[in-house]
Parts: sequence; structure tokens; C-alpha cells
Amino acid sequence: MTTPSPIRLHKQLERIWMTPPGIGRLSSVNHTVLGKRFMVVALVFFTIGGLLSMLIRAQLATPNSAFIGPELYNQIFTMHGTVMMFLFAIPMFEGFAIYMLPKMLGARDMAFPRLTAYGFWCYLFGGSILIVAMLAGVAPNGGWFMYSPLSSKPYTPGINADVWLLGITFVEISAVTAAIEIFVSILKMRAPGMALNRMPLFGWYMLVTAGMMIIGFPPLILGSILLELERAFDLPFFDPTRGGDPLLWQHLFWLFGHPEVYIIFLPAAGALSTIIPVFAQRQILGYRAVIAAIVAMGFLSFGLWVHHMFTVGIPHLALAFFSAASALVAVPTAVQIFVWLGTLASGKPRWDVPMLYVFGFFFVFVIGGLTGVMLAMVPFNTQAHDSYFVVAHLHYVLVGGFVFPMLAGIYHWMPHISGRQSLYRLSVPAFWLIFVGFNMTFFLMHLTGLMGMPRRISTYPSNWGWDWLNLVSSVGGFVLTMGFALVLADLVLQFRFGQRFRRDPWRAQTLEWATPTPPPSYNFAAIPRIDERADGLEPAKIGPVLAGGFGYLGFARENRQETLGVDMLTGAAEQVIILPQRTFLPLWTALATGSFFLAFLFGQYWLAPFAALVTLGLFLLWPATLGQKRDIGPIEIGMGETAPLDAESPHNVSVLANRTALVMNATLFSSLVFGGLFLLVVAPNWQGVAPFAAPLVAMGLALVAAVTGAVLTGLARRATAGGASAAPITLAAGLAQVLSGLALVYAMTQIPDPTGHARDAVIFVLLVYAALHMGLAAILSLHALWRTSQGFVSASRQTELILAWLWGGYGAAVTTAALGMGLVLSGVGSAA
Repeated sequence: MTTPSPIRLHKQLERIWMTPPGIGRLSSVNHTVLGKRFMVVALVFFTIGGLLSMLIRAQLATPNSAFIGPELYNQIFTMHGTVMMFLFAIPMFEGFAIYMLPKMLGARDMAFPRLTAYGFWCYLFGGSILIVAMLAGVAPNGGWFMYSPLSSKPYTPGINADVWLLGITFVEISAVTAAIEIFVSILKMRAPGMALNRMPLFGWYMLVTAGMMIIGFPPLILGSILLELERAFDLPFFDPTRGGDPLLWQHLFWLFGHPEVYIIFLPAAGALSTIIPVFAQRQILGYRAVIAAIVAMGFLSFGLWVHHMFTVGIPHLALAFFSAASALVAVPTAVQIFVWLGTLASGKPRWDVPMLYVFGFFFVFVIGGLTGVMLAMVPFNTQAHDSYFVVAHLHYVLVGGFVFPMLAGIYHWMPHISGRQSLYRLSVPAFWLIFVGFNMTFFLMHLTGLMGMPRRISTYPSNWGWDWLNLVSSVGGFVLTMGFALVLADLVLQFRFGQRFRRDPWRAQTLEWATPTPPPSYNFAAIPRIDERADGLEPAKIGPVLAGGFGYLGFARENRQETLGVDMLTGAAEQVIILPQRTFLPLWTALATGSFFLAFLFGQYWLAPFAALVTLGLFLLWPATLGQKRDIGPIEIGMGETAPLDAESPHNVSVLANRTALVMNATLFSSLVFGGLFLLVVAPNWQGVAPFAAPLVAMGLALVAAVTGAVLTGLARRATAGGASAAPITLAAGLAQVLSGLALVYAMTQIPDPTGHARDAVIFVLLVYAALHMGLAAILSLHALWRTSQGFVSASRQTELILAWLWGGYGAAVTTAALGMGLVLSGVGSAA
């Protein structure tokens, strides 16, 4: 295929990939636009969280303060933690990853642009629910951790807790969709030749982070659902008088909460591993050691959640195990810190504003790590628990481990976004205000904590020696705020008056600097081939070559948005991925999803099923125009190579994304099973509950129909591969799955009283979960049948049948497990 001139090629690609102006910008699915939107909205929420922290410090500056009352203070400190953890930190690095990863890995976009857009709108709408509730005076007031029973209906009768549970669950949709998007994009959408052992370290950091989110977020989502079900429908999961246990919430929350610290830290560490070699002017030391440390940290982080529960009555042997694991996680952290220091020591460091924040990171984060090791020791933790020492540790870890690297990253990559270099008139004083203000604010909290000041109090007496420490902390908080205000002014000045440049002002060695700046909608006019480690490149030389169309896909073809998919391990070019173009569907789908959550929030439960059906219908419209109705075979991709379209590959991104979603789903189900077993073993008031006769006929029918549906979807795949018509088999599979779902619904109605005891509530939710997934399996089977009738399925185009088989098999597996556990629990108890 003839390569046009660079200017003509740019115009052709820009016409295909561009986001239209005006109202059309709401239809954007481009990762560059959406990544910037994520980051801008996250910074707005960061500003809100910062203003809330100023109110907290104003209240605590003097003893016996009447600045704000206890009820309002509870809302403010709850919203401060919620905004910073859920609405700023995680979305900020998600936005950065969405913006940067395709550029750094040599792709034109993420794997699922519409899913990215849907995730952004869910994030914006879910966060807005929380902020509007705060302005209306009904913000959450039980702490950002929402411990039960404080957050249960008897103690929080208003909608304050519901705002948190539903708003955060809405926002978590954005987080889990981004996790799947990032995970799949890293594994399948690198530049050809970029094997995993050549990938830049930031890609490794984000791959492990996405994997941690896939495993770590479902427990919190489940906990939020269960607590909302208790509040809305009186299902007693956390009520000890009816067989529940408040500790179940703590387990589910911290199964998410402690890995979240590392989920926040790892992307920041990835930014450091990218920035430090640039300013050390050499490649990073210990590339493989850093990868091993990243993976080790990811695994170890899931064995630490009881670290936050040392004082709740855990057995001593478990305390010893979790204490040792909490100390052990310091080892992979130290490996990374020594690698960074070694890289700087063995290079020729040049100092610039990003390096100031790297210095701030080293100072602050090491202190936070050392206090973390102190808190990992049970005797000290018992003394310092729920004191301001823990507040100081938390902020040293999170601000040191995320905010300082984030600021270094802003100053390093902002020229890429703006196309202008920084002026640096305000940068240095801004850093020193932030550094000094932060340490003034939080270092003294170690002392107030050791002197016995508990956290979460709105006022304190004047005779306990905390007065001057709190006053200095509050002054430091305002100094810190002034520093952030200067950073904002500095960035505005950069966008307005910064000097323009062409490429790579830092002499960096990663691929994102090979794009023009600001980057075009398509990133690369041609996709490069990478035959060396992708953190040792020369972007200034690569960029003009790619802009001339010399590489893979250096042309515009049939008005399609094309990029390449590769083998997950070797990076060999495997398929041509045709990405969906801009559409308003993600916006409408997010609005429908929001209406579902608002129906629950305002107690209009009858509206929720209609909102769910509208949301499902909109999702089914997404693939209506995607795919192809004939087999095309391998097509030209440039460089003398050919590859099939993604629809003709059994290893395409849709299949991998659904396998990943199944892992996430299985984690949520496993958390539900864990919750049921935890209540069975630990919760009080299980001795006097009477067993009930399980509906064996309905349960048996549900099991047989579920397994039959799964088997039939497998047979449909085999028949299609052999060239035969699979329509009757697919129809039979869908009908069997519908029958299984109906039998499960009937079995649910036979539970005597799900509100009477936690055992019955657990059985009820297990059956609901199984019924929902059998319904989803049936929808996918019938959708595959419809796509087959439209000509989108053939022997080499089986994506829809593969998805029906995957979800049908998963539905049969969870139905089997749910029915088995239901039978076990139904026989528990005595008629005493």
C-alpha cells in the first residue's frame, strides 16, 4: 500500500480519529481526551478534598473550638477521606495511565474506547452524587471506612450512609472498567517486537496495579452491596442480634483497603522509575529486580488486611502471621528505593523541578515506611491504634508515595500535554511551601498521637498538652495549601506563556516522546517496531520516521480506526484491531446506570428494575454496528507483513477482557462465600436458628439446566467450527439458561424469611447471584444467536459464541457452588 506524504497522512488519520467540537465532544471515546478529562476532574476533587482538610485544621487549631459542630465535622472528615481516596488518588492515576500507556507502548488507543468513556461518566456522576449530598447537608458521616454498626440503619437512619454506599459503588464501576481496560491493553496492544521483557517499567507497574484492582476491588463492592441491602431491605448481614457480625464489614473493607495503599503507590512508583533515569541520564539499574519487587508487592499486599484489625480480638497466631507479613512487604519496597538511589548515584544527575519532588518523595515516604513497620508490630499498634500517630503515618505514606511523585510527573509530562515548556517562575517556591507545610502539618501528629490524642474527634480540652502542636499543624496546613495554589498558577502560566518545542525536551528514552506535542488523536502515524528494551530508545529520531508513515499501519484504510494486537508474551504482531468510533452511547448508558443508583438512594425501589433494563438494552446496542459479515483473511499491515482482523482471531481483546471480568466476578463470589463461612464460624446467635427444608426439586432443576446450557454453548462452538449451523443448539442453550434462572428465582421464594437471620439472608443472596448470572448467560447465548442470524459469526469469527460459552460455564459453576453452600447452610442450626 502506498504511503502518502506526511501532511496528507496526518490529515487522513486526524479526520478518522478526531473528536468533533461543540456538543460532539461529549461523544469522544479517544484515550487522549478521556485521560485528560479523568485527570482534570480528579484535580477538581483534590481541590475539594483540600478545602475540607483546611476546615478540619481550622476546627482543631485551638482547644474547645466552636468553629463547626460535631455533626458537620463528622461529614467533613468523612468526605475528606472519601474524596481523597476514591475520587482523587485512584482516578488520577487511571487518567494518567489512560492518557500515557498507548503512547508509551506504541498503540493508537486503549483496547475498549467506549468502555473508557463509560467509566469516565460513571466516575463523574458518582462523584457528583457525593459532592451534591455534601452541599445539601446529607453527606456521609461515618468515616471513609463506614464501619458497621455505626453505618447501619438504627444508628444512621438518614440517607447519609446510603450516599456513600451507592456513590462509591457507582464510582467503583469506573475503577473496575479501567482496571480491565488497562490490563488487556498492556497485554495485547504493545508495539510489535515489544516482548514483556522489553516493556518499559511503567507498563509493568500498571499491569500489576490493574491485576490488584481486579482482585482487590470486588470485596469492597460486595461489602457495599450487602450493607445497602441491610439498610434497604433489612437483610441482617452485620446485625449480631440476628446472626450477623460487624467484623464481616471490616474484613471485606480491608481486603480492599490495604491493597489499595499499594494500588495508589505502584503507579506513582512507575512514574518515578520513568523520571529518575531521565534525570540520572542513564538506564535504570536492576530492571528485572524491580519487576520481581513489583510482583512480590502485589502478592504480599493481599496478606495484610488484618493489619488494620489488630485490636478487634484476632487470635494470637493470626496476629503473628499478619504482623510478619506487614513487615515483610517493606522488603520489595526497599528494593525499589535502593534501585532508584543507585541509578542516581551511578549516573550524572541533572537537577530540575521534577527532581525536587523526587527528593521530597524520598524524605517523606521513607519516614512513612518506617512508621509503617512500627505499626506492623502488634504491641506498638495496640498502643497507637486510633491515635493521630496513625493519621500521620497514613499521610506520610499516601502523600509521600503518591502526591510528591504525582507532582514530579506533572512537571515532567505536562509539556507533552501542553506542547509548551515550563516557565519555572513559581515552581521552586511552590515546592518548598508544599514540603515545609506538609512536614509542619503531619510530623507533629506523630507527637500528638504518642501523647494520646485520638483521631476523629472534633474538639479537645486545653489541659492535655496538645494545644501548640495542633496550632502549628494547622498553620502548616495553610502553608501547604498555599504551595498547591502556586503549583496551579504555575501550570496556568505554562499553558499560556510556555515556550513551544518539537519533541523530547528532556532527552528521555521512552516512546511517548516520539509523538508530536501536543499529541494528535491517533498518536502515531505509523506504529513502530521495538527490538530493544523500550526504556532505552531515541524518541527524537524515531518520531519523524513514524510521522512519515514508515512503520506498521502507516496509512488510512476504509475510514477505520486501526491499531495492532500482539502476542501477550513475545509481542509478535497477531491481529489488526478495529476500534469503535465516537458515539454518545457511553454517556446515555452511564446516565441510565446513574438512574438505577438514584432510584435506590431515594428509596424508589420499583424504578430500579426499569433502570437496569434500560442500561442492559443500551449495552446491547454497543456492538450492533461492530464486526464483519464475511471472512477477509490476513491483510497488509506494513513492513512486508500481514495479519487477520481481530474478529477472525480467537485470542482477541474481547475474549481476554471477558476472561478478566470472570476472574473479577469470581473474586466477588469468593468474597461472598467467605462472608457466609465467616458468619457460620464466628458470628453469634447461630445456635438457636432452626434448619429449613430446601426446595430440592427446584434446586436440582436449576443445576441440571445450568450445566446443560454450558454444555450446549460448547457444542455450538464445535458445530460452527465444523461449518454446520449452530442456531438450534444456541437457542436451546439460551432456553436452558432461562429455565435455570427461573428455577433459582423459585428457590429464592422458598426461603422462609431472609430478614430473620443472617443464614437465610446469605442463602438468599447466593441464589440471587446465581440467578443473575444465569440470566446474563442466557442473554449472551441469545445475543450470539442474533449475531449468527445477522451473519457476524462463522467458523473463523466465533467471538460471540466464545463469550456465551465462557459466561455459560461460569454461570453453571457458580450455580453449583451457590446451591451446594445453600444446602449446607439450610441444614445448620437446631430447633432450640
